[in-house]
Amino acid sequence: MKLATWDNGERDGRLVVISQDLRQMADAGDIAPTLQQALERSAETWPALAARYQALNENRCASAQPCDLRQLMAPLPRAWQWLDGSAFLSHSARMQQAFSLPPIAGIESIPLMYQGCGDDFLGPYAEIPYGTDEDGLDFEGEFAVIVDEVERGCTPRDALARVRLIVQLNDISMRTYAPRELQTGFGFIHAKPSSAFAPVAVTPDELGRAWIDGRVDLPLRVLRNGRLVGCLEGGEMHFNFGELIAHAAKTRRLRAGTVVGSGTVSGENAARGASCIAELRAIEMLAHGQPQTPFLQPGERVVMEARTPDDKPLFGALDQTVAAPVR
Repeated sequence: MKLATWDNGERDGRLVVISQDLRQMADAGDIAPTLQQALERSAETWPALAARYQALNENRCASAQPCDLRQLMAPLPRAWQWLDGSAFLSHSARMQQAFSLPPIAGIESIPLMYQGCGDDFLGPYAEIPYGTDEDGLDFEGEFAVIVDEVERGCTPRDALARVRLIVQLNDISMRTYAPRELQTGFGFIHAKPSSAFAPVAVTPDELGRAWIDGRVDLPLRVLRNGRLVGCLEGGEMHFNFGELIAHAAKTRRLRAGTVVGSGTVSGENAARGASCIAELRAIEMLAHGQPQTPFLQPGERVVMEARTPDDKPLFGALDQTVAAPVR
């Protein structure tokens, strides 16, 4: 099943069902006005949404209409909780080596995770806000899951069963602020502004064999101004999503609609590039002694997309341009 949020001018938009090829959509507001409400009443709403999805794909849905992806918001425009992990250890290892960072104790057994701002997710075509050249504006290609109710202290296996939807995102970062904020021990504020999401959220069955042991085993292609900068496999996650969810729920319950991110998609093969500029610069430092790739500037375009193994659309693309600086 594929779900999205149509921009009807309201803060949380209106829930719609999207056809498998992303060409048609059907209003689902009679089932649940918003995706958040659908998640909170999933036992009731999920069968009805699945039935409408089937009808839409079989061309027997009376309310079907052409789908303009530019009219869609982030699938979940705001979330009660947004937790982002760092499940690709190759990313951490490169950053540590290139920038002479101290080793993190237990990194292979305890996931890294921070709590971000979930109250203002950006849509797939929204501009990337720009401040100044000193901010070190960066993109980060990631996958994430949206969960049902998760009880405190759940096991990774039970946690994985609570995954309702999978999404793709750009975790926008301002690198200059990160070192100081990490040193405080209080987490990110300025370094992590609002993240942007691809237009469509999908249920795990839509991935077929690419949903393996709680991982999205698909390549995420990242382009900057039309040039490929990275094509990394989501299946290289060290921690799977069940482990990330269970880590988040160790001392708290997670309400339906909580979003849990994978962290920057990364891999052992540096020849395949990177999903963020910071890691690309780390690769350059290790190879040449200094970084060569600049951070983002106004007017630049960033496109990210993961497609099925037979090259069919899945989440739709994130296609963003960096905004002009605010005067």
